[in-house]
Amino acid sequence: MKFSKAKSLISEYLQIAFGIVLASIGLKAFLLPNGFLDGGVTGIALLVKTFVDVDISYLLVLFSIPFLILGYYTVSKRIVIKSIISIIGLALFIHFENFGTITEDKLLISIFGGLFLGAGIGIAIRNGSVLDGSEILGVYLNDKFGFSIGQIILIFNIILFSITAYVISIEVALYSILTYIVTAKVTDLTIEGFEDFIGVTIVSKQYLLIEDAIMKELGVGMTLYRGTRGVGNSGKQVDFDIIHTIINRIDIKRMQRIINRIDSDAFVIEFDVNNVKGGVLRHYLDKKKNKVLPKI
Repeated sequence: MKFSKAKSLISEYLQIAFGIVLASIGLKAFLLPNGFLDGGVTGIALLVKTFVDVDISYLLVLFSIPFLILGYYTVSKRIVIKSIISIIGLALFIHFENFGTITEDKLLISIFGGLFLGAGIGIAIRNGSVLDGSEILGVYLNDKFGFSIGQIILIFNIILFSITAYVISIEVALYSILTYIVTAKVTDLTIEGFEDFIGVTIVSKQYLLIEDAIMKELGVGMTLYRGTRGVGNSGKQVDFDIIHTIINRIDIKRMQRIINRIDSDAFVIEFDVNNVKGGVLRHYLDKKKNKVLPKI
């Protein structure tokens, strides 16, 4: 069981490392040499870089610190720790790599810079990390005020690109918006939607242990259906609870590890959830809420 957990963690960090490489190619080979911006913290760092002679890697870490501090008080420690490692890894890779400029065509720069950056961000998010702190801000404001993460990031970037148009040029701002759109779409394709929710149905003889672990380790609410009879590889099962819960996609691997640790033979169904209203969805993002949560 420990070997399986270690193997899963190694796989996650290897994928995050691959995402860092892709994101750094998008920045160093396309956007940076041509003065183009992306959205979020990366965009702020790129904008400041045009006015001060400071290495972009330092700026990325510096402007990520406030969001990581916010994340420490609003999201799980695991996500924050992995995000710190990812952001520092991205900064180091950008600092030491030496990609040559691939093209000077502005349209190709916007498209392929956004493509590489979006793929890198998406891979990181799929494995429980972020390369850009603006996603953490989106999660926090969503939890506080109910705005969608997409709306928050959009408003954040409208302000950023407006400043870009004023202090640099409208042309750079327009190409940067194109870069952001490509980045956002590729990120969505890679992770199938950062703010999407996953529905999980679990059938297991160890339902009591799984229910308790999900409540304590993830802090999400759940609905329990009473199963009267079931037949499977382990034979007949009677009078058991079927667990149904909804979690953020970023925590799906953590959910899988919890289930595999307790019952590797559990019958688990995962499905996309297009819309959710009410219930306990984001309370697990608040580390101060350790009380028993109501069922959704």
